[in-house]
Amino acid sequence: MLLRSLNPLAVARGDDIPDAVRIGDTRLSRSDILGAATSVAERVARAERVAILATPTPQTILAVVGCLIAGVTAVPVPPDSGPAERAHILADSGAQAWLGDHDENTGGLPVIPVRMHARSWHSYPEPGEDSIAFVLYTSGTTGPPKGVLLSRRAIAAGIDALAEAWEWTWRDTLVHGLPLFHVHGLVLGVLGALRIGSPLVHTVAPTPEAYVRAGGSLYFGVPTVWSRIADDPDSAAALAGARLLVSGSAPLPVPVFEKLRALTGLAPVERYGMSETMLTVSTRADGERRPGWVGLPVRGAQTRLRDERGEPVPHDGESIGVLQVRGPMLFDGYLNRPEATADTWTEDGWFVTGDVAVIDPDGFHRIVGRESTDLIKSGGFRIGAGEVETSLLGFPGVREAAVIGVPDEDLGQRIVAYVVGDVPESSALIAHVATELSVHKRPREIRVVDALPRNAMGKVQKKLLA
Repeated sequence: MLLRSLNPLAVARGDDIPDAVRIGDTRLSRSDILGAATSVAERVARAERVAILATPTPQTILAVVGCLIAGVTAVPVPPDSGPAERAHILADSGAQAWLGDHDENTGGLPVIPVRMHARSWHSYPEPGEDSIAFVLYTSGTTGPPKGVLLSRRAIAAGIDALAEAWEWTWRDTLVHGLPLFHVHGLVLGVLGALRIGSPLVHTVAPTPEAYVRAGGSLYFGVPTVWSRIADDPDSAAALAGARLLVSGSAPLPVPVFEKLRALTGLAPVERYGMSETMLTVSTRADGERRPGWVGLPVRGAQTRLRDERGEPVPHDGESIGVLQVRGPMLFDGYLNRPEATADTWTEDGWFVTGDVAVIDPDGFHRIVGRESTDLIKSGGFRIGAGEVETSLLGFPGVREAAVIGVPDEDLGQRIVAYVVGDVPESSALIAHVATELSVHKRPREIRVVDALPRNAMGKVQKKLLA
């Protein structure tokens, strides 16, 4: 079963787990979740797909679990989506109902409320492993958002692989304040805790103060969260008793990694994945944690690098190639997009991530970035934007950095760096990179800005810079 009755060990012991989930000021026991979610299941059981406004609330968790119990596909809708994006998601997904509170932009769908205190103990048969649990919509950076089809089998395989890598057990208390419409916050951060039986504290907002108050052993955060904690020494020191600090959804800057390690005594765990693949690469609880590197393939996952011609790229820690993956945690395709689905798979069954990476002789992975924006071809050289950004972040006063390639008649592409912080003359930054890396990797232009454009998960939106 995907949720294993919300905690098999508790079922065996007869325990109820009073604080199975705490979200904001609400506490839900295991029986609260099972009873209220089954009540939801009774009201949606005849539907094929339903939309859920994925606010960080108990109602969202009950709505999602209710859909899983009934075998109905859930379509999480980002609460900050604009009218056009929301209309696209509702129309493209074919959602037949809106599960949750009435909203002015429900697309005319019938509204089914989630009643916190309703209870049902009706028993539903376990849906098939290949049935689709979620349609998760991508960020839409290359066009209208695409619906990623995630099966129950893929979710279970992905969670179990991470539990093995992170030694995640029911003895942990997971803490995070991430959005509930992506893999990181919803699938791993909610379903992972329910499947494993580890209590969950969702802080609603991922602030340093909220993370400290939660008192957990396992913390999930994006780099923006960890950067704020690293800038608050008291809060960082208060997390020293945790077991693991996990960072993902975007690269963790090396200076932030080092500050966290110095303040907490814990080297952060970094990992890599995307909506289509769940998490396929991670550093391990019992293994090396190297700043700027995301570790090894998790159990069941395989990776390889290919160049533009489809030829193998050596695993020498330097050569850049497009990362391809395969494994049981991968998605079942894009909803209503057979051509887009076909375009992302190779003839021999590997998913083309669109990310560029390097792999060292020991199998450690470093993600350079997106092929479309982070692989820069300048003067005949292939340059990863990530390593230039890492170098810039090591310069005093630079708080954030984003590097892109812009068209150049002479070089093909010219390296331009956007930086946030108190920085000196551009020439000093350019010289710093030229000294630390190869000369051809230096930015030709530095643009100082007040902030970098980011999405809800903290990823820099480089297409907005370009």
